[in-house]
Amino acid sequence: MLIRPARAEDCDAIWCILAPVIRAGESYPLPRDMGRDDALAYWLGAENEVFVAQDEEQAASPVLGTYYLRPNQPRGGGGGHVCNCGFMVGAQAGGRGIGRRMCQHALAQARARGYRAMQFNLVVSTNVQAVKLWQACGFETAGRLPRAFLHPQRGYVDALVMYQEL
Repeated sequence: MLIRPARAEDCDAIWCILAPVIRAGESYPLPRDMGRDDALAYWLGAENEVFVAQDEEQAASPVLGTYYLRPNQPRGGGGGHVCNCGFMVGAQAGGRGIGRRMCQHALAQARARGYRAMQFNLVVSTNVQAVKLWQACGFETAGRLPRAFLHPQRGYVDALVMYQEL
């Protein structure tokens, strides 16, 4: 598995991963009708360092997942030593360990950039697969936000703040 920085030519592949997750509305607090340009602007924001995962090092290999790494609070301020990440794996690539590999990569990148902790601000409690993965990667639940996420089928559900010291 190759995980590399995203390039401009990856935008279509990234959108193909983002769109179904955003439309489902089950794991990200983004508007379900968010368009391509707005979604890519969010994912590829100026403070975000974006990576993609591929099967091989070949340029023609499909993008299977993507993540961003960014400061959770402004760098230089009292919370600037904590980073935040967002992860998405393509539907066709689920269950192959791509999320775990991207998380391991993100933790190494965060350490290399001098961050002292990584925080996930809103992990939807009903996203059991993600919660288990983050726990297996060393994250602890730092807090529970009651009914903080409006799930399209389950109504208001709790969200978790998950944290790992680096």
